[in-house]
Amino acid sequence: MDIKPFGVEMWMNEFETKCELNLAETCVESITLGELADLSGMGAALWQALADMKMTYGAIEGSDRLRDAIAALYDQQKRENILTTHGTIGANSLVHQTLVSRGDHVISVIPTYQQHYSIPESLGAEIELLHLTPELGFQPDLDQLRQMVRPDTKLIAINNPNNPTGALMDHACLEAIVEIARGCGAWLLCDEVYRGTDQVGDGMTVSVADLYEKGISTAGMSKAYSLAGLRLGWIAGPEELLHQVMIHRDYNTISVGMVDEFLAAVALENKDKILARSRQITRDNLQILEDWVDQEPLISWIKPQSGTTALLRYDLPLTSREFCVTLLQEEGVMLTPGSAMEMEGWLRIGYTNPQADLTAGLKRLSAFLNRRS
Repeated sequence: MDIKPFGVEMWMNEFETKCELNLAETCVESITLGELADLSGMGAALWQALADMKMTYGAIEGSDRLRDAIAALYDQQKRENILTTHGTIGANSLVHQTLVSRGDHVISVIPTYQQHYSIPESLGAEIELLHLTPELGFQPDLDQLRQMVRPDTKLIAINNPNNPTGALMDHACLEAIVEIARGCGAWLLCDEVYRGTDQVGDGMTVSVADLYEKGISTAGMSKAYSLAGLRLGWIAGPEELLHQVMIHRDYNTISVGMVDEFLAAVALENKDKILARSRQITRDNLQILEDWVDQEPLISWIKPQSGTTALLRYDLPLTSREFCVTLLQEEGVMLTPGSAMEMEGWLRIGYTNPQADLTAGLKRLSAFLNRRS
C-alpha cells in the first residue's frame, strides 16, 4: 500500500516539542486524572478501582458499561451499534478499510482530516474531492455533490463539525446529504470527533448515525471530552457493518485497553460536567480570538461555528510553511500551515488551550505581524 505522508501529523511531530506556546493544539484543554476523579465524585474510589483491575484483554468489542455510555450520546443507537477503537483515528481507518476496495468511487470533503481521502486513494479507490470554500462559509455545495455522485458511489465522507475550518453543517444540510447518499445507495461516514463543541445551545450537533440507515458516525474522547491521552474512540453504525469492521479490527486491535475503557466510561457517565467545561472554554476563547482578528489588518477569517480550530487567511508574501517556521523561530509560537491540509495561504489555529497561553500567543503573533506590516 502506497500512501501519502500525513501532512498535519508530520508537522506536529516535527515541531510540537520545540515551541513555547502551542496554538496548533486541537483538543479542549486536557483534564488530569485527578480532575476526572473529582468531577465524577469518585475521588479515591477511582484509584482503588484501577488498583483492583486485573490486566486482561477485557471485552473484545468494548465493555458493556462503556458502550452503553457511548450509545447514550445518540438518539437511535444501542449497545450493539457501538464498537470501541484506538481513538477516532482508528475508527476512521477501520471504516475505510472495511468499505473501500480498488476501483470504488469515494467522495470526500476537503479540507478535512487527511485520512478521509488519502486512505481510500491508497486502497485504489477513485477519489473525488468536494472543496469547501470561504465563499460558501466552508459549507458543502450540495448541487455540486449531487453532480458528483454516481450510481456506483460507494462512500461519501464528511467531517462535522469541520476540522480545520470550524464550519458546522446544520440538521437541514445533513438531511440533504443523507438524501443524496440514499439516492445512490452510498454509505455516509461522518467524522464527529468535535461533536459537543457548537457555539450555541447545548453544543451537540445531530449525528449522521441517527439520520440514515447507512450512516456511520466516528468520534472519541480527545476533543470535546479533553482526554486525548486515553486514545479511546468508537464507531456508531448498523450492526451488520460493525460485524464486517470486526474482521479487520481483529487484525490490528484485538481490544482497547481496559484502563482506557474504564476511564472513558467514568467520563461519559459525567459528560454533562465535562461538556459544560468545554463549552465555557470554547466560547470564551473564541471571543478572545475574534477580538484579536478584528484588530489585525493582515488577518481575515470565516468565524467558526463549532470545533476547536479556525482557519486564518494572512496577507503576506510568505508560504504558509515559511510563515509558521519563521513565527516559531522568532516568537516560539506554533500554528499549523495550511499547506499541511492542502489549504495554502491559510493558517490553522487551535484556540481551546489554556486561556493564558492563547492570550500570550496572540500577543506574540501580533508582534510578528507588526514587524512585517
